Amino acid sequence: MKYLLSIFGTSMLLTPNLLLASEDMHGSDPLDFTNHWAAILALVLFALSYVLVILEEQLHLRKSKPVTVAAGIIWMIVALLYAQSGDSHTAEIMVRHNLLEFAELFLFLLAAMTYINTMEYMGVFEALRVWLVSRGFSLRTIFWLTGLIAFCLSPVADNLTTALLMSTVAMAVGGNNTKFVIVACINIVVAANAGGAFSPFGDITTLMVWQKGLVQFHEFFLLFLPSFVNWFVPAIIMSMVVPKSQPDAIKGRIEMMEGAWIVVGLFVLTIIMAVSAHNFLHLPPVLGMMTGLGLLELFGYYLKRKGQIKQELGTNMGSRALGNEATDKEEQGHTENPQRTFNIFKSLARAEWDTLMFFYGVILCVGGLGTLGYLTVTSSLMYDGLGTTNANILVGLLSSIVDNIPVMFAVLTMMPEMDHTQWLLVTLTAGVGGSLLSVGSAAGVAVMGQARGIYTFFSHLKWTWAIALGYSASIWVHLWLNGN
Repeated sequence: MKYLLSIFGTSMLLTPNLLLASEDMHGSDPLDFTNHWAAILALVLFALSYVLVILEEQLHLRKSKPVTVAAGIIWMIVALLYAQSGDSHTAEIMVRHNLLEFAELFLFLLAAMTYINTMEYMGVFEALRVWLVSRGFSLRTIFWLTGLIAFCLSPVADNLTTALLMSTVAMAVGGNNTKFVIVACINIVVAANAGGAFSPFGDITTLMVWQKGLVQFHEFFLLFLPSFVNWFVPAIIMSMVVPKSQPDAIKGRIEMMEGAWIVVGLFVLTIIMAVSAHNFLHLPPVLGMMTGLGLLELFGYYLKRKGQIKQELGTNMGSRALGNEATDKEEQGHTENPQRTFNIFKSLARAEWDTLMFFYGVILCVGGLGTLGYLTVTSSLMYDGLGTTNANILVGLLSSIVDNIPVMFAVLTMMPEMDHTQWLLVTLTAGVGGSLLSVGSAAGVAVMGQARGIYTFFSHLKWTWAIALGYSASIWVHLWLNGN
């Protein structure tokens, strides 16, 4: 149940607090409650909440609600079971680790979503749509361009941010052509996850493996060709249903608001700061993201003051009172002048809060199940019973259901005896396996929120077979290229 588990995080270059938690738990010899009826009840609750997530469209029940409730009940069960065993501290320690992970993920995503909403408000994506159409690109060409850009950008910007950005472009270009938007979004999710698999900064699982010292920085690029195949195979298949027709014509002239390019530059600077914070200063990447959000807030203040000054210079003493009234309305979002209504907190309010709260529920649910011992037991059964290669392939399949973060966390906790080729293989499968289902990765969940009602669990499921072909091909290429 991929619960995007902290996934959703992912991607996001977040510091692997679950890994730190695993080290703490390993040292304290955690208890195994997997056979206890209460722990089994917790597992059933998690499964039921996931079923409700899948049926979101039919039930019209936001996906965050069932997992949030399940998270609270699961941790109550965890606390009671440990307390009955005479341990009143482990549950508190572990839930705090999970909350810290969510806090970093929440702030990281909030900053990224705010930038994207701001660029959308200022007309950046609409201008990009106009440019693509004016260049004479067909829908099929745009399908390939957005996928290729997602594949190349995600190793730096992380798969989640990349998917959010490019899906917005695809929706702007596709307009009312929902068939194109669906396959374009699927293509972008697959490309973003594949691109993030060959970079320590492209996915939280690769970051965890890198920080653990199992794969060196430059060695991740051995996965470039397998990752490319993972995206390219399903992209070829899906492109066959994309028409070569031109996008709908755009009437009128699209102009970006003043300061739009500065916002784009600030966003690039923010990504650089997030990567640099971790790579050079060994700080959580979220610190760079929040610093960039602060810069955006200061720039928003500058735009507001500039608009006020222009207004005052353009009015006489008799109309200045009316100008002040307009300024007050601007703060409340009532004025019609778009140049003076920019307010950073409006962009914050437009964040996909259902998705953010869904991340909370998933992270806490899976963290609770891990504390009960289910992740460790599952990992042990896989590697002892299936063999290393088959188990690592299964890791990717499980990551599409349970999310790659907890699965990789379980693998790193068990530390099975594997050679370098196998550690690269599990890094690859954990990174790209989430593409099999829309809820299997942070990128997929985020795009579902961005293209609500269009890109859904079932629309993605129709193309799972093609994505599975790419998944199989990427594994074969890796074993052929990087195997001993």
